[in-house]
Amino acid sequence: MLKKRVFKTKNEVEITFEHSSEPQDMVQLVAEFNNWQPLAMTYSKKHKVFRTAIRLPKDNDFQFRYLVNEQDWQNDHQADRYLMNPYGTDNSVVSTHCH
Repeated sequence: MLKKRVFKTKNEVEITFEHSSEPQDMVQLVAEFNNWQPLAMTYSKKHKVFRTAIRLPKDNDFQFRYLVNEQDWQNDHQADRYLMNPYGTDNSVVSTHCH
């Protein structure tokens, strides 16, 4: 799940990435904006999801995926759209365009 917070005085949008998985799992966010390097997500006991918040520049699209237990690639079911990747599967896309 994606939550977006637009800053009126800054040229960026805060995106909170959330992914449901078992608490004992390891979930990482892998994306264009971090050069496809896995970023560990923190488990929220209260909300029962893994989450991380990132500020990204406005008016861009970024591809990303979740990597569960270092082997299972998963998409965000509420992504803004999906794009085919070179490996024959889809990447999730988050948009920071403000309408």
